[in-house]
Amino acid sequence: MRQVPFHRPAIGPAEEREVIDTLRSGWITTGPKTKKFEQEFAAYVGARNALAVAHCTGALHLALFALGIGPGDEVITTPFTFTATAEVMGYLGARPVFVDIEPDTFNIDPAGIERALASGTHRNVRALMPVHFAGQACDMDRICAIARRHNLKIIEDAAHAVGSARMIEGRGMVKVGTIGDLSCFSFYATKNITSAEGGMITTEDDALAAKIAVASLHGMDRDAWKRYDSSGSWFYEIHDTGFKYNLSDVHSAIGIAQLRRVEELTRRRQAIARAYNEAFANDPALEIPITEAGVEHAWHLYVMRLRPAALKVDRSQFIDLLRARGVGTSVHCIPLNTMDFYQQRYGYRTGDFPVAEDVYSRCLSLPIFPAMSDEDLAYVIESVRAVARESRR
Repeated sequence: MRQVPFHRPAIGPAEEREVIDTLRSGWITTGPKTKKFEQEFAAYVGARNALAVAHCTGALHLALFALGIGPGDEVITTPFTFTATAEVMGYLGARPVFVDIEPDTFNIDPAGIERALASGTHRNVRALMPVHFAGQACDMDRICAIARRHNLKIIEDAAHAVGSARMIEGRGMVKVGTIGDLSCFSFYATKNITSAEGGMITTEDDALAAKIAVASLHGMDRDAWKRYDSSGSWFYEIHDTGFKYNLSDVHSAIGIAQLRRVEELTRRRQAIARAYNEAFANDPALEIPITEAGVEHAWHLYVMRLRPAALKVDRSQFIDLLRARGVGTSVHCIPLNTMDFYQQRYGYRTGDFPVAEDVYSRCLSLPIFPAMSDEDLAYVIESVRAVARESRR
């Protein structure tokens, strides 16, 4: 029986060469390869500044820190995301204010943001944190307009969005990374490009970039490699509160090779998504994901929904039947308001966000990774169709 995992990283000779070159250079922590990765990523998204960090969680934390978010402040985001999005707010004593998602894109609903701000309940909102779910950019024209009216900052959670772009009024098609005040990317093993672990913050604001650069490495005024290369000095000063969020050159080496392949990797994801859409579009038991007009979807995830009325099995059983056929799947995402921590800490309850909870109850994510062969893809399609057919009422 064929086995198709949920994910397999697309690592090859280019990544191996970059890592070996780094290991042989004698410099493996944060240094010249990390600076190169930052420069090439900034050029790719068209950003003025890019700062490499240890992971996207750290990127989100540093972004909030740089904006001065602190105790008692509120940040509006979505419950339909991984916990890191909201978790980092707690690091600084701030509170996540959840807003429900759109039923088609699974992105935060701008009308819900407006309602939350107009409710009078949330008087300490300082920022918005939209999540570009699965690789489809949020409606940033509307979100930016809301931010301007209410004098709010925007931190884009772009963990899923390397390669994503959207039509922006007056600018045309714009890659995610230069729309909000700060954008935070992930290079985790499953992401569109990987550095095994890692993240990046992009911003057009030089002052924010400078603050993040200092805060990402203990509040020091210079990078370690500047202290220990031939032109550096042993002396350093501490200028601010700092954290240990620097990215090593070994990780950056993988990221550099992956970034140079990003268009190739994105095209393969898009081709897999098209094949899934064509295969499942007319199945009465399945709902395919929707792509909005004016969006270049990066397809970090392919999230399909089941139609329970058409099936005699539930979502968990459907997943088990696929697993029995050797097909790996996952579920994205469990709404944060249904989790004990967010209920105990912030008073959220199951039922607070019906759209997110409905999507969660019916969704599953299929394998969509560039290393999938055509035979793997055909097998996943055949298996999903067979399980849907055999499970139909």
